[in-house]
Amino acid sequence: MFRQMRRFKQQIPEADCIDLLKKAPRGVLSLIGDGGYPYGIPVNFVYEDGDIYIHCAGEGHKIDAIKACDKASFCVLDEGTQLEGDWDWLFHSVICFGRIREIEDRDEVLRKAALLGDKYFKEKGHTEREIRRVGHKVHMLEFTVEHMTGKEVSEN
Repeated sequence: MFRQMRRFKQQIPEADCIDLLKKAPRGVLSLIGDGGYPYGIPVNFVYEDGDIYIHCAGEGHKIDAIKACDKASFCVLDEGTQLEGDWDWLFHSVICFGRIREIEDRDEVLRKAALLGDKYFKEKGHTEREIRRVGHKVHMLEFTVEHMTGKEVSEN
């Protein structure tokens, strides 16, 4: 169902893919948007146990797209490193394919929102304060990874 990488020698191990998903600060969620056009959105996210969790608004283009088609892809890219004395960069990327849904259970929403907050808020206790303040408005998406590949690329 999913294509294999054409340049197999560039493929990185699954453990490295997962490590990048845990460390990457942002990713791009791609959906099938209005009129069948691709819709890619940069998002904050957190990866846990094979799933990706994303905060979202309760309405809008993203939610409409998910309701119309739950198939999605998600991509992350590290910062890369410039090769010494050269113009090109070495970087790693991961692309995931899977299904996405809005989490309905409020307790689960708040648990996943806490995971996300803990990833981004540096101050201890900030996540709890924010959830107490605006938790009633929080919406979360769950992207279940069905297929994942990662690769190392040198631009030269």
